[in-house]
Amino acid sequence: MKITRIAAASLFAASLALAACGSEPEPATESAPAGIPGLTVENARVVLPPVAGNPAAVYFDLSYEGDRGLSIRRADVAGAESAQLHNYSEWQGQKQMGEAMPIALTKGTKVAFEPGGYHVMVFGLPDTVEPGGTLEVTLTVSGGDKYSFEAPVRAAGDER
Repeated sequence: MKITRIAAASLFAASLALAACGSEPEPATESAPAGIPGLTVENARVVLPPVAGNPAAVYFDLSYEGDRGLSIRRADVAGAESAQLHNYSEWQGQKQMGEAMPIALTKGTKVAFEPGGYHVMVFGLPDTVEPGGTLEVTLTVSGGDKYSFEAPVRAAGDER
């Protein structure tokens, strides 16, 4: 009786092993999207500060043709200590720069990140960043999706 149980258990284990060999492979998990459908960035550039140690700025032209509303919540620049979305506003007749609120995007939205308007302020770039190189800039939107692009690095006096 004991031998019958051992034989039955062995036969069961062997059939499981054979079944596992013949099963179809598990489907690959989907990777994160390469970008955000409908979002495009053109004319990107990082402008270094005229004084070493001061913040740099990132400028670009953004267009959105996606079907769902989004908002840009954050910006990151590879190698920087930190980065912030900035904008200018007027307070008591004075133009002031400060951290921007999330930037709403709906189908057809175009936003110019330019001097005197929206831009990404970049803090703590290493001294190894020089004109002629490139840096990766990543925008994070509501929901956590990310859009990354390369931005050429320019000297402070170069065309913005």
